[in-house]
Amino acid sequence: MKTPQTLTLNPPGYTLFPSLQNPQSKTLTFHQITALFITFAAYASFHASRKPPSIVKSILGPDPNNPNDPKTGWAPFNTQGGPHRLGELDLAFLAAYAVGMYLSGLVGDRIDVRVFLSVGMVGSGVFTVMFGLGYWFDVHLFAYYVVVQICCGVFESVGWPCVVAVMGNWFGKRKRGLIMGVWNSHTSVGNIVGSIVASSVLGFGWGWAFVLPGLLIVVVSVFVFLFLVVNPESIGLELPQDDEDEEASEVSNEGVALVNVNKIESEGDAGNDDIEQVSESSAAIGFFEAWKLPGVAPFAFCLFFSKLVAYTFLYWLPFYIRHTAVAGVQLSHKTAGILSTIFDIGGVIGGILAGYTSDLIEARAVTSFIFLLLSVPALVFYRLYGSISMFSNIFLMFLSGLLVNGPYALITTAVAADLGTQSSIKGNSRALATVSAIIDGTGSVGAALGPLLAGYISTRGWNSVFFMLILSLTIAGLLLVRVVRTEIRGKVNEGKWLWLSGIAL
Repeated sequence: MKTPQTLTLNPPGYTLFPSLQNPQSKTLTFHQITALFITFAAYASFHASRKPPSIVKSILGPDPNNPNDPKTGWAPFNTQGGPHRLGELDLAFLAAYAVGMYLSGLVGDRIDVRVFLSVGMVGSGVFTVMFGLGYWFDVHLFAYYVVVQICCGVFESVGWPCVVAVMGNWFGKRKRGLIMGVWNSHTSVGNIVGSIVASSVLGFGWGWAFVLPGLLIVVVSVFVFLFLVVNPESIGLELPQDDEDEEASEVSNEGVALVNVNKIESEGDAGNDDIEQVSESSAAIGFFEAWKLPGVAPFAFCLFFSKLVAYTFLYWLPFYIRHTAVAGVQLSHKTAGILSTIFDIGGVIGGILAGYTSDLIEARAVTSFIFLLLSVPALVFYRLYGSISMFSNIFLMFLSGLLVNGPYALITTAVAADLGTQSSIKGNSRALATVSAIIDGTGSVGAALGPLLAGYISTRGWNSVFFMLILSLTIAGLLLVRVVRTEIRGKVNEGKWLWLSGIAL
């Protein structure tokens, strides 16, 4: 009897190295670490290829001291309206990314995730390189860069639903926050790598800032295609049940189908009815059905505003540092680009700290809310005192990165995985990519608006930009109030957090 078409095929690398697919020769832990490492490298390379536009902004844009000098910058971005055009480029990429995210989640739950992810990485690398080629071919047509960014955004949208689905398949709920927090540092690590690589080669021409990260993601895609195993069941392994929650064992559709097919073959004619039951129970969840799952909508809209802030920093922080004197000194393009990595280093710590805290207190929403609440004064202090000295700039930038990226990392990883495997859908991991795509796709709409608004608002002064960021973080926190209250009430009913009973009730 033929197995269902939805079964995930073993990667080609496992054919080259047969011992890898033998459950007796390699432990579950070995394969979990392998999946974690490969998906980490994959998404870090996505973010490395996403970083160059922010690094070259100050080179492409006009000289702030002489905005109408045609000898500076790169046409069509070197005029007084150059920051607007640069913001529109960010919008082109991120709008395509947001739309593509919704579609990628639906596709990722229905085809081989390994192949889908590999295609997305290669496409991202090709169009990142094409942007850089505009330097050598002396391209000054704005439409060219817009089209390239749109295509790049579509291919980049493939990454997140795929890697979250793989991680959800390999890791249960126990300590998921800490594991996902550590794993989600790939975002900041990718930003750091992209910033350093792009900044280091600016002296050879800004095109190299795109070519090297583009080639990097193509190289990593080869390892993804050869060695990424989407779920443990496809190689004969099975996740152990968590003691606290039986639903934490993410049983993928492919694994369920495989187990039931073997059972059907042993039971003979009675298998026909079972095939229909397997197909129905393991069907991928619908887009609108996923929106109705408890907690999906509030976290999705919270991420809209949280990611708006994170991506404004991602795309405009080097530009802001370059045009803001620190201790009375104007920093160079290269120094500003490298210094901006401090925000991402703080993001690494913030993601891990948020994940660990949410595991410790067993409350994702409360953790996110606390980080969002503290991030507001952090941004105020960074704007007011960040330029006093290099020490204050680094410290406050680090603190801002820690608090801004903490909830962003937690929501896009552990929260998305929790919501995609909750009891209301019986732990069906075929909802993982769809739910994670809805949450991050909605967040990506905010990510698209943030850099665009910053490009326009920055011409009026950076105080206006920071006001927008602070307002966004405040709204993000307010959107979680109801979920936070429900979470606290649940803890009180369990006999925990009794000192918060007044708030819960």
